[in-house]
Amino acid sequence: MTKTCTFLGIESSCDDTAAAVVRGGGGSAEILSSVVFGQSGLHAHYGGVVPEIAARAHAEKLDIAVEMALGEAQVGLDDLDGIGVTAGPGLIGGVMSGVMCARGLAAASGLPLVAVNHLAGHALTPRLTDDLAFPYLLLLISGGHCQFLVVSGPDEFARLGGTIDDAPGEAFDKTAKLLGLAEASGPAVEAAARGGDAVRFALPRPLLDRRGCDMSFSGLKTAVVRERDMLVAQNGGLTRQDQSDLSAAFQAAVRDVLAEKSRRAAVEFRKVCPSGGAFAVAGGVAANMAVRGELETVADAASLRFVAPPLALCTDNGAMIAWAAIEQHRAGLRSDPNFAARPRWPLDRLSAPMLGAGKKGAKA
Repeated sequence: MTKTCTFLGIESSCDDTAAAVVRGGGGSAEILSSVVFGQSGLHAHYGGVVPEIAARAHAEKLDIAVEMALGEAQVGLDDLDGIGVTAGPGLIGGVMSGVMCARGLAAASGLPLVAVNHLAGHALTPRLTDDLAFPYLLLLISGGHCQFLVVSGPDEFARLGGTIDDAPGEAFDKTAKLLGLAEASGPAVEAAARGGDAVRFALPRPLLDRRGCDMSFSGLKTAVVRERDMLVAQNGGLTRQDQSDLSAAFQAAVRDVLAEKSRRAAVEFRKVCPSGGAFAVAGGVAANMAVRGELETVADAASLRFVAPPLALCTDNGAMIAWAAIEQHRAGLRSDPNFAARPRWPLDRLSAPMLGAGKKGAKA
C-alpha cells in the first residue's frame, strides 16, 4: 500500500490526554497537529499519579483534545482515513476512556479503528521523525518500561533485554520524591543534577557484573534512600546542594548502566541483523540530555546511526499513536473490531515475561 494516509491518534494511557493528526506514506510523514493536556497539577499533592483522578481527567478532556487537534490540522472526520487509539498497556481507567472515545468517533464516521500498543507508538516514532528503515535497534526507556528491542516491522519486535524490576523513568520519579524536589519527576532530577557533584556519593551500577543486556534500577533507588537517610541523621535534613549532588550521582549511575548495556545490545544486534545500521532511543527518559548524549557516544563507537526523537515526542503524545496506526494500516494489519483495553501488552509476544505475569497477562 503506497497511498498517503491521514489518521487521528488518541493517547490516554497514563496522565497525559493527547490527540494528534498525522499524514504519512510513501516515505514522508507530517504532524498536522498535536495537542497534549498534562495532569501534573492534579496529582502533585499525592506524590504520584492517582489512577481514578487520571481516568476522570481523561474523560473530561478527550473530546476537547480531539476537537482542537482536528481544528489545528484544518481537517474534519471526513478527511481522515482512520483513527488510532492506545488500547494498552497503561492505567486501565485511562486506556478505557480513550478507547470509548475512539469507538464513538469511529461508529459515527464509519472510519476504521486501529488498536495501538502504546509501546509500539514509542518504538515506531523514529520512523515518523527520521524515516528510519527496518530493522533497527531500539532502547525504549520510559516511566514504566525499559527494554532493548530489534524493530523489524510495524508489529515485529524482538527483545534483547530489559529491566528486571523498576524502569529508569520510575526510578527518576521516585528519586525526585525521595529528595524532596519541587516536582516528583525525572526532569526535576535532571535540573537539580546540573549543579551537582556526581562523584560525591558512590552509588552502585547494578548488574554490570552480569552478562547480557538485562538491567535493574531498584537497588540504585535504595542506595539513594540510604545516602539521604544518613544525611538527614547527621544534619537534620537535606541542603539544596545535597539534593543536587545526590541527583547528579543518581543520574550518572543510570547513564552508565544504560550506556554499558547499550554497548552489549549493539553487539547482539549486529549478530542478528548484520544489515541494520541504526540505534534509536524513545520514551520519556530519552529526553534526558545527559543520558541521550552518552547513548549517542555508544552509537558512534558501534558505527550505528543514532536517532532520538525531538523532546516533545519523547513523552506521551497522540502523534506517535496516529503514526503507529498508519504503519499498521499500510502494512495490511487490522484490529479485531471487538478489541479490549489492556493494562498489560508486551511487544515481544514470543519471549518469556521478564517481570512475571498474572491474570491480566505479561507485564513486559
